[in-house]
Amino acid sequence: MLMQRWTPRDLQALIDGLRAEGVRVLGPRVGDAAILYDEIETLPIGCGDEQAPGHYRLTARHDQSRFGYNLGPSTWKQFLFPPEEAIFRVQDGEFISCREQPDKMAFFGVRACELAAISIQDRVFMGDFADPGYASRRENLLLIAVNCSQASGNCFCASTGDGPAVGVGADLILTELRPEDPYYLVEAQTEAGQLMISAIGGPAAATGEIDARDEVLAATRLQMQREFATEGIAEALYSALDHPHWDVVAERCLACGNCTQVCPTCFCSSTREHVNPVGLGVTHMRRWESCFAADHSYLSGGVVRPSVKSRYRQWLTHKLAGWELQFGVSGCTGCGRCISWCPVGIDLTEEVAEIRRPL
Repeated sequence: MLMQRWTPRDLQALIDGLRAEGVRVLGPRVGDAAILYDEIETLPIGCGDEQAPGHYRLTARHDQSRFGYNLGPSTWKQFLFPPEEAIFRVQDGEFISCREQPDKMAFFGVRACELAAISIQDRVFMGDFADPGYASRRENLLLIAVNCSQASGNCFCASTGDGPAVGVGADLILTELRPEDPYYLVEAQTEAGQLMISAIGGPAAATGEIDARDEVLAATRLQMQREFATEGIAEALYSALDHPHWDVVAERCLACGNCTQVCPTCFCSSTREHVNPVGLGVTHMRRWESCFAADHSYLSGGVVRPSVKSRYRQWLTHKLAGWELQFGVSGCTGCGRCISWCPVGIDLTEEVAEIRRPL
């Protein structure tokens, strides 16, 4: 596949062209002292960050990089699986669907681990029992991905096999080179991606530039400070349900649910009925939920997982073991968000290593 060389002006032309066609372009913006995903008209310039367990700070890079940041608290799932969604309403005894034809969307700046997370959620929501809202939004989606040119202090996607290089599933793949005066290598993986390249044009990438891309990706892998042993992890966790380290983690865990809110693959939800006392209509709402909430495990007769220990163990074993049984893949792509946004700095990679350690 031909790889082309683009300038920052070409990136802006792509954003402008998509918007002119009525596509809702979603990408990175600066807000609330973090990089967030939202509707955009342009890309932020010169933004970076520093991350450690329980620590995230937006920083200035003092260059012209458009993708010099690592992952913030936003995830793409908010646009495919909204935090709150009306499913149907009942009015005068009639059931009325609240599903609407979604706008065509383009995710701009998807990282490799995030692309893998979207693929995982596809299995959840478009498997044997497809969610019609998710499916319709997914079918109207363009994915413009970007290879990572640096790793955060909490990344471990190289261990899970989900990065830093973008795999399959994107329409376009960008690589940013020479951040002080950037240019971009761009390649298409789909017909839609090829149409975008054709609309912008640009010279073919030189062999040396392709070699530079490979060197950047290799350097990013070496920057990762965390390793995560995935082989045999399901069996190891299921055989260690009574390991004493679960109590150690539970003493620190606040059961706040931050990890599940920033995770790009978590999909727990609950439903509520919203009653309109004037019109006497009822709307059936779905909203994000967390398995760290005590009442999420409530069944007739009481709460199944009353302790923080039992809820943390459920989250971790489901994420890393149960998902493989359900969907044939792990629920973790190594993005490190759960480590950055845990108020007490619990590190999934360290906790699993301790639980796997022989007694």
